Amino acid sequence: MTHSFLRFGVGTTVAIALCLALPSWAQVVESGSSSAVSTPRAPDGHPDLSGMWNGAAVGINRTSEDAGNITSNVASRRCAPNQRGCGDQTNQTVDGEFTGRMNPNRPLYKPEFWDKVQDLDRNTNTVDPIFKCQPYGLPRMGPPTKIVQTGNEVIFLYAAAGAGTQPNDFRIIPTDGRDHDPVKAQDVTFYGDSVGRWEGNTLVIDSVGFNDLTWLDRGGYFHTDNMHLIEKLSREGNTLRYEVTIEDPDVLLQPWVMSPRTLRLNTNPKAFIRESDPCRDVDYGNMVSKIRH
Repeated sequence: MTHSFLRFGVGTTVAIALCLALPSWAQVVESGSSSAVSTPRAPDGHPDLSGMWNGAAVGINRTSEDAGNITSNVASRRCAPNQRGCGDQTNQTVDGEFTGRMNPNRPLYKPEFWDKVQDLDRNTNTVDPIFKCQPYGLPRMGPPTKIVQTGNEVIFLYAAAGAGTQPNDFRIIPTDGRDHDPVKAQDVTFYGDSVGRWEGNTLVIDSVGFNDLTWLDRGGYFHTDNMHLIEKLSREGNTLRYEVTIEDPDVLLQPWVMSPRTLRLNTNPKAFIRESDPCRDVDYGNMVSKIRH
């Protein structure tokens, strides 16, 4: 009888302790895990992507090789696979602009275009489009800073890039199931003609009709006016995943899937996009040296 009473007493004590501990543990999970935050829904049932997406950005998902030394394991980004005579010391060694690339993910160009990529990369200081008073264009613009979502369209607001010449800008993308406009799809603009659709909980944006005045990314990654862009945005709790696939069969061997980016919601009610600085269109050809930019 004594032993049974002791077993009952100990078991009851443990059970009570667990019950008392569970609420505190649940609070820790809820407050410490972003995934524990429920994903808000729009009236139509789709995830609501609205919000300022510049808070505590996770940034690009970097990858590395097994040995861990990405600089020595990955060739200079301006070199094509197996291209000879392309790994010499560059004129921007001070900045580590060429060989300091941390992300091995890069577009693969057809062999006849790698010399052009190399030449553009070598002369970044004077030919990079970001030094001109024009938009960065897509996909170099990156994900939007703020999203406003309605029942049949999404509005992307972009903040000016730090020290560059990128102005604040916007895109208005219909999500009502329409196809590309037959006229606008033939235009050549910085942002192209974009239409959106929902695939489950993911917003997919299809864009065509670009000009060829921008780069996909730094490093001479040019594109043609035949570029086709697919963006995917999905929200889970207070995080937003942004993915981009570029198709440009005129110059690329295969579609380039860029490294996805994950952004966090800025919950500060006073967060805002400041007015962009005026663009200064200067003669960089005569003002910029080959050492820094």
